[in-house]
Amino acid sequence: MSVATGVEPPSKAPTGTRPFAGFEWLLAGRYLRTRRREGFVSVIAGFSFLGILLGVATLIIVMSVMNGFRKELLEKIVGVNGHIFATPIDRPLDDYDVVSQRLRSIPGIRLAIPLVEGQALASSQTGNGGVLVRGIREADIKAIPFIGGNIKSGSLDGFDGTPGVAIGRRLANSLGIQAGDSMTLVSPQGAATPFGTAPRIKAYPVKAIFEIGMTEFDGSFVYMPLIEAQAYFNRDGDVNVIEIFVDNPDKTQSVRDAIEADAPRPLVLSDWRQRNRSFFNALEVERNVMFIILTLIVLVAALNIVSGLIMLVKDKTADIAIMRTMGATSGTVLRVFLITGAAIGVFGTLAGLGLGVVFAKNIKSIMASLNWLTGANLWDPTVRFLSDIPSVIDWGDVVSVVAMALTLSLLATLYPAWKAARLDPVQALRMG
Repeated sequence: MSVATGVEPPSKAPTGTRPFAGFEWLLAGRYLRTRRREGFVSVIAGFSFLGILLGVATLIIVMSVMNGFRKELLEKIVGVNGHIFATPIDRPLDDYDVVSQRLRSIPGIRLAIPLVEGQALASSQTGNGGVLVRGIREADIKAIPFIGGNIKSGSLDGFDGTPGVAIGRRLANSLGIQAGDSMTLVSPQGAATPFGTAPRIKAYPVKAIFEIGMTEFDGSFVYMPLIEAQAYFNRDGDVNVIEIFVDNPDKTQSVRDAIEADAPRPLVLSDWRQRNRSFFNALEVERNVMFIILTLIVLVAALNIVSGLIMLVKDKTADIAIMRTMGATSGTVLRVFLITGAAIGVFGTLAGLGLGVVFAKNIKSIMASLNWLTGANLWDPTVRFLSDIPSVIDWGDVVSVVAMALTLSLLATLYPAWKAARLDPVQALRMG
């Protein structure tokens, strides 16, 4: 059966035999441009483009911030607290000098620091708060980069020779004191009397103020000389724990095995993964959930591509029928609508990629500008642990986001393009 169109069909299809010919790109481009009759279709295409752009950009930004959180928290938690913790089993750790020297000789161990730890109440004339007091030697505290390398006022020189303390900047601000001022420490573990244990109260000058950049540490850590801490907490020449810093925090198990094989005395070992497991697991779960939730934005935008192409196919039914009668194959029609839908997804993904990377790389400057415009601190370090918003771009995550967006966009075009290719030209012309 034939339909008279007034035009002799060409001996060859206008597109030739190679895929995605120039004719197909030209036609797809015309379908994407706005016309009065297809204005609503173009509006849907525009919203699809914006949806994919915002979805991809948001995914890249959120993944970068989550990566920055994990990196900063891991560096600071592990950098201040050590990687492996050795505590005594049978008797007090009064031979800590011998044990720490033996541990330093094990390959892979960078530092072995004996510590006395205890809780106390820090107070001044303007405030008070609970703190964690750590007794440490001067050489050891200077060897911890996040402490010795971040002194903001005062000095650690002569730390062992005087009963002074080093405190975090946030604690100093809350107590209203500066380097050179005095603060009072109150501990329930005081001297024994006939009426019970009396609290120990003692004033200490502040020798140095440090800033790690993590709210919990800057607001609660107090470092004092090891000998002074032993006297303050009634330690008879022993320590609570030996903190071990290794060269590679991700290979703590091999170092633990070496310690167990060469330890000078029985020790209970734990590492940073065990102590912070729930915290970092929560971060990983939050990261995965955010990825799934934000992927729905891209999925909704891809569904808009489906609806827009279906409407375009319905509107172009007569045009498709005329092309088919002139010699265009069903493959040509399929490719035209594939290009039309894929163009929205590809350009939206590329635009979102550029926006997300630029935003993630300049997030601190953008946050500072927003704080200036709103007149408020949008990043409260007391709630979010860190002083500044972190951002680390993981290009593996970026590739995954782009691949996911392109895949969803291309899959969204298959059904409408297939429907267009299956149109019967005779029935389409009769309906038109």
